[in-house]
Amino acid sequence: MSNAIEILVIDDEPQIRKLLNITLQSNDYKVKEALNAREGLSIAANHPPDLILLDLGLPDESGHVVLEKLREWYTKPIIILSVQSNEEDIVKALDSGANDYLVKPFRTGELLARIRSLLRSSSSESENPILTSNDIQVDLAMRVVKKNNVTVKLTVTEYNLLALLVKNEGKVLTHQYLLRSIWGPSYINQSQYLRVYIAQLRKKIEDNINNPLHIITESGIGYRFV
Repeated sequence: MSNAIEILVIDDEPQIRKLLNITLQSNDYKVKEALNAREGLSIAANHPPDLILLDLGLPDESGHVVLEKLREWYTKPIIILSVQSNEEDIVKALDSGANDYLVKPFRTGELLARIRSLLRSSSSESENPILTSNDIQVDLAMRVVKKNNVTVKLTVTEYNLLALLVKNEGKVLTHQYLLRSIWGPSYINQSQYLRVYIAQLRKKIEDNINNPLHIITESGIGYRFV
């Protein structure tokens, strides 16, 4: 188990920790547990894990504060697990650096899929400039996109948007984050820009624009590339 991927669970609920322990260990992950913010920050600092599962409702400090403190130095994936399901909390966490957000109670299969996706994305960041996802291939060095080995013609903005989504495969990117990154800070309320360009991208890379398999809408929050 020494080379096993290590996941830190920061959650004060014993039932959730037990469920996560069983689920993660049965999938060959090594698990560390913290019952509160102080303990979680200490373990993360002394033995940085490969991924963190963070509850927002901790007894000693808000999970939002813990997230901000972690993001001052911790660059690996963080998934929020929380009973809070309102859009404001989700967007706040994602904008503060969380990679993903699951509302309790969650399906363990979905959690494992999100973990695999984020770990894959995290490990490939520093490796190949060519990113492949099923039938889509993005060559970041040459700025070329192919679908089923056929080059897709994209405008500069379409390419920049797709490249940003692909580089963050599996992560939910909020509307504000995408607008700020592609168009600049003065456009963060111009969500119609995003809708138009997402629709254009889907026409070019999806087999069925009414049932997209790559660019997934997270209602009221943003988009995720899978």
